[in-house]
Amino acid sequence: MTAPPPVGAYAVDTGTGRVGRVLGPSGPYVRLAPIGGGRAWHCALGELRPATAAERLSAATAYANARSRGEVP
Repeated sequence: MTAPPPVGAYAVDTGTGRVGRVLGPSGPYVRLAPIGGGRAWHCALGELRPATAAERLSAATAYANARSRGEVP
């Protein structure tokens, strides 16, 4: 990705494989928040790509399953 994605878009951090919602640019990085909340992280712009619908659904399902097991508040 060459330009930062819009705030609120879903993206994949290819360095970690994590899916997050874009919070905004932060210098040469983009700040992402995990689906369902949690600690945000920074991702280099070159390691970011748009998330597919399947990746968004998978991340949301993983969060819902963890929540049902009491692993997240």
